[in-house]
Amino acid sequence: MVLKAKRLCKLALGPVLMLLSLASAGALAASSKVNEVNMPPGVTEVGQRIYDLHMLILWICVVIGVLVFGVMFYSIYHHRKSRGVTPATFHESTKVEIAWTVVPFLILIGMAVPATSTLLEIYNTDDAELDVLITGYQWKWKYEYINEDGENVEFFSNLRTPQTEIYNAEAKGEHYLLEVDEPMVIPVDTKVRLLLTANDVIHSWWVPELAVKKDAIPGFINEAWTQASEEGIYRGQCAELCGKDHGFMPVVVNAVSQEEFDSWLADKQAKAAEIRELMAQTFTMDELMERGKAVYERNCLACHGANGEGGVGTAIAGSAIATGPVSGHLNVGINGVPGTAMQAFGGQINDVEMAAVITYQRNAFGNNMGDMVQPIDVYNHKNG
Repeated sequence: MVLKAKRLCKLALGPVLMLLSLASAGALAASSKVNEVNMPPGVTEVGQRIYDLHMLILWICVVIGVLVFGVMFYSIYHHRKSRGVTPATFHESTKVEIAWTVVPFLILIGMAVPATSTLLEIYNTDDAELDVLITGYQWKWKYEYINEDGENVEFFSNLRTPQTEIYNAEAKGEHYLLEVDEPMVIPVDTKVRLLLTANDVIHSWWVPELAVKKDAIPGFINEAWTQASEEGIYRGQCAELCGKDHGFMPVVVNAVSQEEFDSWLADKQAKAAEIRELMAQTFTMDELMERGKAVYERNCLACHGANGEGGVGTAIAGSAIATGPVSGHLNVGINGVPGTAMQAFGGQINDVEMAAVITYQRNAFGNNMGDMVQPIDVYNHKNG
């Protein structure tokens, strides 16, 4: 009986410790208020159901723990040897055996019913009003809004925290490592289906307040959904160890009114149409250099240095690639270099940006090659 009592204690204590640790980890990751010890209820109906379920099971486990340890400590104290208590000589009790089999079974059934109902709701992506394809890259997110009219909107979301904060040259800001240049935007009170995949390694898109945490796996598309009930900015992170810059891959979601979302989407569609028009244009050297510098600072500076001196990546200044044939430079920019940190940017930036940044690299940092690469050159290289 003593062994069985110990076993029951372990069963009761295990879920308590697990739930407390999960709640603490969730609170610390989701909020800057480190004194919080519970998970946030979030701003979605499913998030509230998850929170209510968490609290219900937590209190059930607390009650079980109190009862089990209460009986155990009372028995240890009241039947201690110093009081002259004589131990019972019976080996087992059928009634006790039935009780501690039936009671836990009923408790588990009581927990399973609401848990199953909530789990089914989490996986129900039917009747979504908006579809967004999310693709994880090392180390950024790509968002593509899928429209029935074919005018899809897509953009990359990169970490915006300055390098000076990361390397402690300046004080860290309020949203250190949790701010991006292009947040995802969704309308409130709208069911949004999230289609998640990855381009390179496994990532995980996690925004606690939106009650979404789903792996993004290369070659697979996972589904999740959310429906924010309150306008606001909600922050999260990649929750899968995806490489050396895993900690620099935040998620920011702006939940706005339907009117504001429609205006934002129309603006994005107009910019996409503008890019398509730019694709047919021929740019001057000054135009390419100005645009290319902005692209370089956004996408290349962290690895290749502010002055092309290199660092994580190889130097651009005087490099064989930047001073060699244009076709070779285009090939590296578009397809990357397998086995290195040099990513394939052909799908991450458009042809206008690729033409500009290649031109910039070939004429900045003392390279002065005099070459100009036009968008049509990038398009022909991709499709040649």
